[in-house]
Amino acid sequence: MLRRRKIAAAAPFRMSLMIKRPVTRRNAVFGITMAAATLARPSILRAQSTGRVVVVGGGFGGAACARALKRAQESLHVILIEPNAVFTSCPFSNAVIAGLRDIEAQQFGYDKIAADGVTVIGQAVTTIDPERRSVVTADGVALPYDRLVLSPGIDFHFEAMPGYDEAASQKMPHAWKAGAQTLLLRRQLEAMADGGTVAIAIPANPSRCPPAPYERASLIAHYLKANKPRSKVLILDAKDSFSQQRLFERAWKELYGDMIERIGLSQGGRVTSVDPSNMTIVTEFGNYTPDVANVIPPQRAGHIAETAGATDATGWCPIDPVSFESKLVPNIHVIGDACLGGGIPKSASAASTQGKACATAIVNLLAGRALESPRLTGVCYNIVAPAYGFSLAGNYQPKGDIFAEVEGGATSPVDAPRELRTREAAEAERWFQTITAETFG
Repeated sequence: MLRRRKIAAAAPFRMSLMIKRPVTRRNAVFGITMAAATLARPSILRAQSTGRVVVVGGGFGGAACARALKRAQESLHVILIEPNAVFTSCPFSNAVIAGLRDIEAQQFGYDKIAADGVTVIGQAVTTIDPERRSVVTADGVALPYDRLVLSPGIDFHFEAMPGYDEAASQKMPHAWKAGAQTLLLRRQLEAMADGGTVAIAIPANPSRCPPAPYERASLIAHYLKANKPRSKVLILDAKDSFSQQRLFERAWKELYGDMIERIGLSQGGRVTSVDPSNMTIVTEFGNYTPDVANVIPPQRAGHIAETAGATDATGWCPIDPVSFESKLVPNIHVIGDACLGGGIPKSASAASTQGKACATAIVNLLAGRALESPRLTGVCYNIVAPAYGFSLAGNYQPKGDIFAEVEGGATSPVDAPRELRTREAAEAERWFQTITAETFG
């Protein structure tokens, strides 16, 4: 049972969701459909140049980039380095935690990418030498490159949360890298007695897929409502407002009543430290001892980006948004969650479109052609219960050193019939099947 100690008076909650323009049912669905179409039709010019491009990281960004490079120019030598033989997708992994999906539905191999002519190397990268333009793998093999693409995803900034480290994650799982942690959190929910409390600690932005923790809270509540109805979900949040907040809060009220409680930043919700030995979560205004603790720590770019010298003081990678080339290291490009993208979210769909746009830029650079200014699309679906979903789609273009949102985006309407929620949940599944088939199939 949850115990709360030394709680100060909470400040009034302030909602600050911003919507740039009215969104109708028609333009919301149209915008999302166009976003999915953009993912399916990359614009890459056929080139006559040859070269050697090494891609580090086989997630949605890296795999999409490697495949797009090879399809753009068959003679291009493309090497994809990824230590894991099987990729486990984060999108839809919250459904695994809630017992609605098997982990195997999230897992994909690299055989089809290799069949396209990409050389796939199952090793970790230990060293990057920008001066010699080479990467060294864990088995000691040095691989030269003309251009290097880093798509390392995220790592955790453990120093920013005292008490939390890899060992702590075995008691207080983050489940923010899909796989073993996903299943661990699921087992903890299954073992919890009815009447228990599940706490979810959410970090400040930037972080991977900002709406995903709230989707997770929703699906955990769905599991509890069906199996342990006296239980609660407590959200301890380092933010006062979050993406699609009105949609989530409306769904929570409709589906789960008072089962979900959220404590925002101004109410003392930011987690400052944890003590796994006694399952204590410490915030600015009080301590909590939940039965299950899902602690999502602050994040930064994957470690190999730091090894390459591509990260700045923020822990992320500044890039030229036209070419995705690092602003700190020449001939190295960074895509996906690791880069400082400005307005574009850290999501699977954004990583995929970045991977394809980066491939276009590299093909043009190797051929000595002028670069094109990319227009990227990011789409995010959130499932808060079976057959109940909503979405956000945005378009982004370079503006200065970052990507800025431009006209054409859409979000699901707040006051929508249940039929639209059901349809968007089905669209989410189709999106997942499309992006995984396009990337790995």
